[in-house]
Amino acid sequence: TRLPAAAHRLMGLFQNFINELLAFIIANQHWAAPIVFALAFFKSLAFVSFVVPATLILVAVGGLVGASHIPFVPIWLAVSLGAALGDWASYSIGYRIKDRARHIWPLSRYPAMLPRGERFFRRWGAMSVVLCRFFSPLRATVPLLCGIFEMRWWTFQLANWLSAPIWAFALLAPGGLLAGWLG
Repeated sequence: TRLPAAAHRLMGLFQNFINELLAFIIANQHWAAPIVFALAFFKSLAFVSFVVPATLILVAVGGLVGASHIPFVPIWLAVSLGAALGDWASYSIGYRIKDRARHIWPLSRYPAMLPRGERFFRRWGAMSVVLCRFFSPLRATVPLLCGIFEMRWWTFQLANWLSAPIWAFALLAPGGLLAGWLG
């Protein structure tokens, strides 16, 4: 019985955090692009992404864009840039640490993730970078694996930089369009 109460309090804290952050963005629109850049970067960064609940916030920011005077393009570019740089950093981490990644959480706790990710990476190649953006558990793991398994740098970067703006648009546009339509 303690767990549901603790989980309920945690959800309440998370909801309060989202509300406060969105209120801050509305009151300080010049901070919107740097905030969404940071959220997208950390959401795309290996290991860190598992504890950063950015997706819901970014969707909500998309709704703010549609409901306020925050321009869409700078927000879209900031999310795109943050996501691409986060994946680039994840690739670089994987390329540097290689097999030592197995001993770092969460891969150390879930050892099956690495072989499953490798099969996915080997099957889809550069397209795995594009596909992983749209599947939260894989978002930061596949770029890490691309580095570990030494995908060619240019191949990775091409897939990374082409898919980041598509993902950012898919994340932001529905909330923006819905808020604009309802407003």
